[in-house]
Amino acid sequence: MSGSVTLTEKVWRVVLYVAATAGFVFLVAPILAIVPLSFNDGQFLTYPLRGLTLRWYENFFFSGTWMFSIRNSLIIGVCAALIASVLGTLAAIGLWLAEFPGKRLVGAFLLAPMIVPIVIYSVGLYFYFAPWNLTATHLGLILAHAVLGAPFVLITVGATLSGFDRTLIRAGQSLGATPIQVARHVVFPLIAPGVVFGGLFAFAVSLEEVITVLLIGGPNQRTLPREMFSGIRENISPTIAAAATIMIVLAILLLVTAELLRRRSAKLRSG
Repeated sequence: MSGSVTLTEKVWRVVLYVAATAGFVFLVAPILAIVPLSFNDGQFLTYPLRGLTLRWYENFFFSGTWMFSIRNSLIIGVCAALIASVLGTLAAIGLWLAEFPGKRLVGAFLLAPMIVPIVIYSVGLYFYFAPWNLTATHLGLILAHAVLGAPFVLITVGATLSGFDRTLIRAGQSLGATPIQVARHVVFPLIAPGVVFGGLFAFAVSLEEVITVLLIGGPNQRTLPREMFSGIRENISPTIAAAATIMIVLAILLLVTAELLRRRSAKLRSG
């Protein structure tokens, strides 16, 4: 009987391994398929490749239009991630410390930007920002992307706080530390990986977001995804494949950084 169970476990393990591998290939293959096209010597995004060249990357890095879009993406993404990190962290700490009726409802409301369709969010934001003259401005896009990124910070910091020992706060207070000193020297060092982890997700959300940019952005707020979207509609060029490959590399770097932070957080918890 034990042999039959062992055989069944082996079969299920193989089945799960094959299914996971097939799912991974199905999800990743379309993304990786664009990378070879960025080195294609032909004028069109087609297989087979006519040859290898780096001229599309040269067009990308020496183009004022593409560099302008990268600069906008970095400025908006970094500023939005910083604001989202502050708002998400404060919200997570507030929900963690406070006990009041409707706490779950408030938490669900704060996560609404992750659930509401981005088109509905962007249209509503346009009508809200228009009277304040925040449309077609960097500040408007930064605030819009910060709202989209804040729930990710709320989730990661909340997960970090779930394993936080509250007796550390009482110990700091018993030694005469002020609330600010306790937050600075006790709480924040332990939740810092979660804050940075969430900030990276907020930056990634801003980096790839295009619908909000289309609706409330102007000519001076053309981000990299916005420029790629325009290029696909107006003039399909392998330079778009080079831009997509660079975004893939940035996404991989963000994932690697997030994984390193996760391991560091796990070590701090175990220690």
